[in-house]
Amino acid sequence: MPNREQTDQLRKGAGFIAALDQSGGSTPKALRLYGVEESAYGSEAEMFDLIHAMRARIIKSPAFTGDKVVGAILFEQTMDRAIDGIPTATYLWDNRHVVPFLKIDKGLEAEVNGCQMLKAMPGLDALLARAAKMGIYGTKERSVISATNAEGIEAVVAQQLDVARQVLAAGLVPIIEPEVTISIADKAGAEKLLLGALLRHLDAMTGDAQVMLKLTLPSEANLYAPLVDHPRVLKVVALSGGYSRAEANALLAQNRGMIASFSRALTEGLSAQQSDAEFDATLAGAIDTIYRASIAG
Repeated sequence: MPNREQTDQLRKGAGFIAALDQSGGSTPKALRLYGVEESAYGSEAEMFDLIHAMRARIIKSPAFTGDKVVGAILFEQTMDRAIDGIPTATYLWDNRHVVPFLKIDKGLEAEVNGCQMLKAMPGLDALLARAAKMGIYGTKERSVISATNAEGIEAVVAQQLDVARQVLAAGLVPIIEPEVTISIADKAGAEKLLLGALLRHLDAMTGDAQVMLKLTLPSEANLYAPLVDHPRVLKVVALSGGYSRAEANALLAQNRGMIASFSRALTEGLSAQQSDAEFDATLAGAIDTIYRASIAG
């Protein structure tokens, strides 16, 4: 069963979820934005050492606490590593009072009907069991919607709910993430199709289990209010999806009940070359603006 204290913290939503889950494909870009060029590492192992050092620096920063950051999403390698000799998930909750989640998807299939489904996840049950033992509260799994195509969107949502049931059976809480690409021609239309598909599948859920939803900031403010209010939804969180932090915060503040789950928008402005004082001040400023946007709605 999910930790009740952690569930209460997420339900109240007085803060946001930090997305610290860059995987192998997105890590080089994240490091470049942090001021670490590819010439600084000679192997994938060295690259992951560097990204873990960046994540540990963020997590240990004085502003990164449960007062404003209610949760954090980790990459599997981050879960398996330690901060100051303490397993990362344990450190997050015991030292920072931040609820730990795990990214479980293995990437995306090729696009069909304008959408990309989750790749197969062999060994998922074993991973979920290991995550639960390591103190992980929930999971996150990302699909992508790049067209206003009802068949494609329905397939994405159906697959996500199938995975969600598997996660719930393991005693964890899934964050379902069907991301709508912000640059598509009819983003608003795709979002309305997504809303309808999600409501149909949520209405069909049995029992009292709850899921979380991670959605692109909608073109129409409060479009996702029916999801915020749905009895099967613990929390609706928003991804920044390529918007700048300022743009994402402004859009988020217009949506009642949604909180942030930002990745690049959170780390915007952070640099490996900054002193600890400069780094901490920059991160504190970012956390404060995202927190205020999260509670504004």
